[in-house]
Amino acid sequence: MNPSEQSPAAPTELPAFLSHLEKERRASKYTLRNYRQAIRDFSLWMKDNTRWDGEWENLSQTMLKRFLIDHQETHSRRTLHNHFSALKSFSRYLQIRKHIKRNPFTGIVLPKLNKPLPKFLTEKQMSLLLSGPMKLLENESLEPWLAWRDRLVLELLYGAGLRVSELAGLNYGAIDFRRGVARIRGKGNKERLCPLGKIAMLVLQKFKQEFASSCGFEDPVVLGNRKQRIQVRQVQLLVKKYLALADLPLDLTPHKIRHSFATHLLNHGADLRLVQDLLGHASLSTTQVYTHVTLDRLKDAHRKAHPRA
Repeated sequence: MNPSEQSPAAPTELPAFLSHLEKERRASKYTLRNYRQAIRDFSLWMKDNTRWDGEWENLSQTMLKRFLIDHQETHSRRTLHNHFSALKSFSRYLQIRKHIKRNPFTGIVLPKLNKPLPKFLTEKQMSLLLSGPMKLLENESLEPWLAWRDRLVLELLYGAGLRVSELAGLNYGAIDFRRGVARIRGKGNKERLCPLGKIAMLVLQKFKQEFASSCGFEDPVVLGNRKQRIQVRQVQLLVKKYLALADLPLDLTPHKIRHSFATHLLNHGADLRLVQDLLGHASLSTTQVYTHVTLDRLKDAHRKAHPRA
């Protein structure tokens, strides 16, 4: 049991709820970590700031609104929505298991989310980013295995549009080298087939043949600096390093490479539903945000080039 689940601030049903998410809902370790922290922090705040007795059913609308008002001052709307998603999910679990008769979160209205258009790199910027590892190899600033490892990371993020967690969890057993595709386990443990792209496959073959010490079914494709499975934080730092080398904005994240993957596909005429499948989005509406980006580009091109624009 995680120590944070044993804290006096954590509800007694929390371990069973997290076990349910992991085993029955196949939630990722990141979801489990975030839900655990959100529920524990909420319980701690309630005990410190209200007369709550610790019984979930005895949470009042007044208490919840106080929590919401207090956290609006210190948290973004996105963070608030994520926290309340965890709390509502826990409440539904308790209600279904008949631990509580009423859901105290029913009727709580959160501030609306602004949906900013996704940031992405242009194709020229992506080329600059992707060329970074080989530049360091050419001027002998990086060991060959690290240069090819770094290039492999960037090529897989862009060539297949992988999430960082998907990249870190990728094993050799998931890759069909003959067809150039991989079985990717995404959010909610859902599986999808992803073409990796010709260049990414060439880089992968090179890395596998010359630098991989073990390529068994369960062995990781991407290695960290100590030649064990790479961690999410290592990927984030790696991308930031090559953003700096290419003189690109450092606030861009590995997820923006995924945004670039989707945007470039749509710019070149890919069908929206195919892009949805490639990204592993459960809902088409999640993918549709990229159409706004491409529409803006079309309108900009029209305005610059058409005599009556």
